Amino acid sequence: MTTITSAIVLFTDTTLAQAAKLMKDAYRPVWVGPSGEESTGEAVARHMEATIALLDKDGWIRTYDHSADWSKGEDLATDDSMTAEDMLRLLLRLVSDEVGNVPQRNLPTALRHVGEACEHGDTDTAHIATTVLDLIIQARTGSDTARATPWSERQHRTHTDIAFLLTAGARFARAYGPSSAETAATT
Repeated sequence: MTTITSAIVLFTDTTLAQAAKLMKDAYRPVWVGPSGEESTGEAVARHMEATIALLDKDGWIRTYDHSADWSKGEDLATDDSMTAEDMLRLLLRLVSDEVGNVPQRNLPTALRHVGEACEHGDTDTAHIATTVLDLIIQARTGSDTARATPWSERQHRTHTDIAFLLTAGARFARAYGPSSAETAATT
Protein backbone atom coordinates (compact mmCIF):
# COMPACT_ATOMS: atom_id res chain seq x y z
CA MET A 1 0.00 0.00 0.00
CA THR A 2 2.95 2.34 0.66
CA THR A 3 4.07 2.06 -2.97
CA ILE A 4 0.62 2.96 -4.29
CA THR A 5 0.22 5.87 -1.86
CA SER A 6 3.70 7.23 -2.63
CA ALA A 7 3.16 6.77 -6.36
CA ILE A 8 -0.03 8.83 -6.10
CA VAL A 9 2.00 11.63 -4.52
CA LEU A 10 4.72 11.49 -7.20
CA PHE A 11 2.28 10.96 -10.08
CA THR A 12 -0.95 12.63 -9.01
CA ASP A 13 -4.43 12.17 -10.44
CA THR A 14 -3.93 15.60 -12.01
CA THR A 15 -0.82 14.30 -13.77
CA LEU A 16 -2.75 11.30 -15.06
CA ALA A 17 -5.61 13.54 -16.25
CA GLN A 18 -3.07 15.70 -18.09
CA ALA A 19 -1.59 12.55 -19.66
CA ALA A 20 -5.12 11.62 -20.80
CA LYS A 21 -5.39 14.99 -22.55
CA LEU A 22 -2.07 14.35 -24.25
CA MET A 23 -3.34 10.90 -25.26
CA LYS A 24 -6.33 12.45 -27.05
CA ASP A 25 -3.95 14.60 -29.11
CA ALA A 26 -1.55 11.72 -29.87
CA TYR A 27 -0.58 11.21 -33.48
CA ARG A 28 -1.21 7.46 -33.32
CA PRO A 29 -3.80 5.51 -31.33
CA VAL A 30 -2.22 4.78 -27.95
CA TRP A 31 -3.96 1.46 -27.31
CA VAL A 32 -3.11 -0.14 -30.67
CA GLY A 33 0.15 -2.08 -30.70
CA PRO A 34 2.52 -3.02 -33.51
CA SER A 35 0.27 -5.97 -34.42
CA GLY A 36 -2.43 -3.50 -35.40
CA GLU A 37 -4.72 -4.83 -32.69
CA GLU A 38 -6.05 -2.95 -29.69
CA SER A 39 -5.16 -4.01 -26.14
CA THR A 40 -7.29 -3.35 -23.10
CA GLY A 41 -6.23 -1.02 -20.35
CA GLU A 42 -6.38 -3.96 -17.97
CA ALA A 43 -3.93 -5.99 -20.11
CA VAL A 44 -1.49 -3.08 -20.21
CA ALA A 45 -1.88 -2.54 -16.45
CA ARG A 46 -1.11 -6.22 -15.78
CA HIS A 47 1.98 -5.91 -17.98
CA MET A 48 3.25 -2.97 -15.91
CA GLU A 49 2.52 -4.73 -12.62
CA ALA A 50 4.41 -7.81 -13.85
CA THR A 51 7.29 -5.49 -14.74
CA ILE A 52 7.36 -4.20 -11.15
CA ALA A 53 7.41 -7.79 -9.88
CA LEU A 54 10.25 -8.71 -12.25
CA LEU A 55 12.32 -5.69 -11.17
CA ASP A 56 11.62 -6.47 -7.51
CA LYS A 57 12.73 -10.08 -8.03
CA ASP A 58 15.82 -9.60 -10.19
CA GLY A 59 16.74 -6.01 -9.42
CA TRP A 60 16.68 -2.76 -11.31
CA ILE A 61 19.67 -1.11 -12.91
CA ARG A 62 19.59 2.46 -14.18
CA THR A 63 21.66 1.67 -17.28
CA TYR A 64 23.93 -1.09 -18.43
CA ASP A 65 27.67 -0.50 -18.14
CA HIS A 66 28.98 -0.78 -21.66
CA SER A 67 32.38 0.61 -20.70
CA ALA A 68 33.82 -2.70 -19.50
CA ASP A 69 36.84 -3.51 -21.61
CA TRP A 70 37.00 -7.26 -21.97
CA SER A 71 40.14 -7.04 -24.11
CA LYS A 72 42.26 -6.18 -21.06
CA GLY A 73 41.49 -9.31 -19.05
CA GLU A 74 44.46 -10.90 -17.30
CA ASP A 75 43.71 -14.26 -18.93
CA LEU A 76 44.18 -12.95 -22.45
CA ALA A 77 47.33 -13.97 -24.22
CA THR A 78 49.65 -11.15 -25.15
CA ASP A 79 50.90 -12.91 -28.25
CA ASP A 80 49.51 -15.07 -31.02
CA SER A 81 49.93 -18.28 -29.01
CA MET A 82 46.23 -18.86 -28.36
CA THR A 83 44.42 -21.38 -30.49
CA ALA A 84 40.97 -20.63 -31.86
CA GLU A 85 39.56 -23.13 -29.36
CA ASP A 86 41.29 -21.33 -26.45
CA MET A 87 39.96 -17.98 -27.65
CA LEU A 88 36.42 -19.30 -27.96
CA ARG A 89 36.58 -20.91 -24.51
CA LEU A 90 37.87 -17.63 -23.03
CA LEU A 91 35.17 -15.56 -24.73
CA LEU A 92 32.43 -17.88 -23.51
CA ARG A 93 33.78 -17.68 -19.97
CA LEU A 94 33.97 -13.88 -20.15
CA VAL A 95 30.41 -13.62 -21.40
CA SER A 96 29.23 -15.99 -18.70
CA ASP A 97 31.15 -14.12 -15.99
CA GLU A 98 30.30 -10.60 -17.10
CA VAL A 99 26.81 -10.87 -18.58
CA GLY A 100 25.37 -14.05 -17.14
CA ASN A 101 25.63 -12.86 -13.55
CA VAL A 102 23.69 -9.62 -14.02
CA PRO A 103 19.98 -10.41 -13.70
CA GLN A 104 19.19 -6.72 -13.15
CA ARG A 105 17.21 -4.98 -15.86
CA ASN A 106 16.62 -1.40 -16.82
CA LEU A 107 13.08 -0.17 -17.51
CA PRO A 108 12.86 -0.84 -21.27
CA THR A 109 14.48 -4.27 -20.95
CA ALA A 110 12.14 -5.28 -18.12
CA LEU A 111 9.09 -4.19 -20.14
CA ARG A 112 10.36 -6.15 -23.14
CA HIS A 113 11.14 -9.27 -21.09
CA VAL A 114 7.66 -9.33 -19.59
CA GLY A 115 6.28 -9.10 -23.15
CA GLU A 116 8.52 -11.93 -24.33
CA ALA A 117 7.49 -14.21 -21.47
CA CYS A 118 3.86 -14.06 -22.74
CA GLU A 119 2.41 -14.89 -19.32
CA HIS A 120 1.51 -11.31 -18.34
CA GLY A 121 1.89 -9.48 -21.62
CA ASP A 122 3.08 -9.53 -25.17
CA THR A 123 4.86 -7.31 -27.67
CA ASP A 124 1.78 -5.13 -28.06
CA THR A 125 1.29 -4.53 -24.34
CA ALA A 126 5.03 -3.79 -23.94
CA HIS A 127 4.84 -1.19 -26.73
CA ILE A 128 1.64 0.36 -25.37
CA ALA A 129 3.03 0.41 -21.81
CA THR A 130 6.05 2.36 -23.09
CA THR A 131 3.75 4.85 -24.83
CA VAL A 132 1.63 5.26 -21.69
CA LEU A 133 4.73 5.82 -19.54
CA ASP A 134 5.96 8.43 -22.04
CA LEU A 135 2.63 10.27 -21.78
CA ILE A 136 2.84 10.28 -17.99
CA ILE A 137 6.40 11.64 -18.03
CA GLN A 138 5.37 14.29 -20.56
CA ALA A 139 2.50 15.31 -18.31
CA ARG A 140 4.71 15.33 -15.21
CA THR A 141 7.54 17.34 -16.78
CA GLY A 142 5.47 19.55 -19.08
CA SER A 143 7.78 18.64 -21.96
CA ASP A 144 6.24 17.17 -25.10
CA THR A 145 9.58 15.57 -25.99
CA ALA A 146 10.10 13.80 -22.65
CA ARG A 147 10.30 10.01 -22.69
CA ALA A 148 10.15 7.45 -19.87
CA THR A 149 13.39 5.65 -20.75
CA PRO A 150 15.67 8.71 -20.53
CA TRP A 151 13.74 9.82 -17.44
CA SER A 152 14.43 6.42 -15.84
CA GLU A 153 18.13 6.68 -16.70
CA ARG A 154 18.78 9.96 -14.91
CA GLN A 155 21.61 9.53 -12.40
CA HIS A 156 19.47 10.28 -9.36
CA ARG A 157 16.67 7.88 -10.32
CA THR A 158 15.96 4.94 -7.99
CA HIS A 159 14.24 1.58 -8.16
CA THR A 160 11.42 3.11 -6.11
CA ASP A 161 10.96 5.89 -8.69
CA ILE A 162 10.59 3.29 -11.42
CA ALA A 163 8.08 1.29 -9.36
CA PHE A 164 6.12 4.51 -8.77
CA LEU A 165 6.10 5.26 -12.50
CA LEU A 166 4.92 1.75 -13.37
CA THR A 167 2.25 1.90 -10.64
CA ALA A 168 1.02 5.21 -12.07
CA GLY A 169 1.06 3.64 -15.55
CA ALA A 170 -1.11 0.77 -14.34
CA ARG A 171 -3.54 3.24 -12.71
CA PHE A 172 -3.66 5.24 -15.94
CA ALA A 173 -4.24 2.15 -18.08
CA ARG A 174 -7.14 1.01 -15.92
CA ALA A 175 -8.68 4.47 -15.78
CA TYR A 176 -8.23 5.58 -19.39
CA GLY A 177 -7.65 2.41 -21.41
CA PRO A 178 -10.33 0.56 -23.35
CA SER A 179 -12.32 -2.13 -21.60
CA SER A 180 -12.68 -5.69 -22.87
CA ALA A 181 -16.10 -4.87 -24.31
CA GLU A 182 -14.76 -1.85 -26.21
CA THR A 183 -11.85 -3.85 -27.61
CA ALA A 184 -14.12 -6.71 -28.68
CA ALA A 185 -16.39 -4.24 -30.51
CA THR A 186 -13.48 -2.87 -32.57
CA THR A 187 -12.05 -6.24 -33.68
